[in-house]
Amino acid sequence: MKFNNKEFNILWSKILMNIKKVGNVILAVKDIDKSLKFYHEIIGLPIKRQRRSWVDLGTSGALLSLHPASLTAQHIGSSIENGITIGFLVGDVSSAVEELKSKGVKIYREIVDRDAGKNAVILDPDDYLISLFEPTFEDKTEQTTGYHGFTPA
Repeated sequence: MKFNNKEFNILWSKILMNIKKVGNVILAVKDIDKSLKFYHEIIGLPIKRQRRSWVDLGTSGALLSLHPASLTAQHIGSSIENGITIGFLVGDVSSAVEELKSKGVKIYREIVDRDAGKNAVILDPDDYLISLFEPTFEDKTEQTTGYHGFTPA
């Protein structure tokens, strides 16, 4: 079997990379303590690993990792300017938004009904956009099982 250069490069990159899934999403944050409080205490993500300059949050799938921006580069702009949005599936977006409002979280966009489900957008301490999505898919209960908003049922 013969390959041209383009086909060979594509095949070779697949052999070398062999990416299976997203391991983590890394957020450069201004204040790691403030961000940790937001994502762990307010949002409810469990801490998987923690060091002074790095915190991994979550239990399965991709982890959300917090890293002080000052250690690598100056923190410039917000996710609105940089096009970064983190999405969370929730069991009930209305109760999640009410719970977060009661904790003083900034709401960027109130709940909107879409064909695929309901969605609201909040802001974290660094003004990163956080999308809260309640799907209307047939497998909704499999995606969000056991949660009412952010609170385990």
